[in-house]
Amino acid sequence: MRLLLGSLFALVVAAVVGLGSTYLALTRGAAFSPLTIGSWTAWPKTGTADADPYARASIARIGQLPTALGDGVAFTASGDDNGRMLDGRCDVVIAGITPAARFWTLTLYNVDGKLVANSINRYGFTSQEIVRYANGNFEIIVAPRANPGNWLPTGGVERYILMLRLYDTAVGVSTKASREIPMPAVNVRSCL
Repeated sequence: MRLLLGSLFALVVAAVVGLGSTYLALTRGAAFSPLTIGSWTAWPKTGTADADPYARASIARIGQLPTALGDGVAFTASGDDNGRMLDGRCDVVIAGITPAARFWTLTLYNVDGKLVANSINRYGFTSQEIVRYANGNFEIIVAPRANPGNWLPTGGVERYILMLRLYDTAVGVSTKASREIPMPAVNVRSCL
């Protein structure tokens, strides 16, 4: 009887630990082989047949089709270059250049993966509509209040995620280091 109860207890503990760790991996985006450059992180293999089981389960859970590797790569940033979480009550500056790509988009999402509601219905920028400096660099201000130039409103949400999608680019699985590709800097300028 003691052996049966011990075995049952071990089975319950194993099930709780296994299912719990799987749930955490799926809800926290713990896919293998991330490409991290500054505050930007991408999982280039997610849109391929080589995607790991956690990435596949996460895709099935949220129901969003990833960017296929042949089409491009999607980078996300949930914090600035100093590791500070992005807060919709702060002014955040995204400045610099992007890697070579035929087209790119920068979109603002809440932590649930939905577009951030705002009064002017502006959710992002594309490479074709961004105002640039003479040297090709750009600066985007992500803030709750209007700013001149490239302004992306946060609607005052507490936390948000930026997604930079690069289409028709050489950035991908073979990219190993930040010196290989230039990514825009993400820095908090001020907070309310």
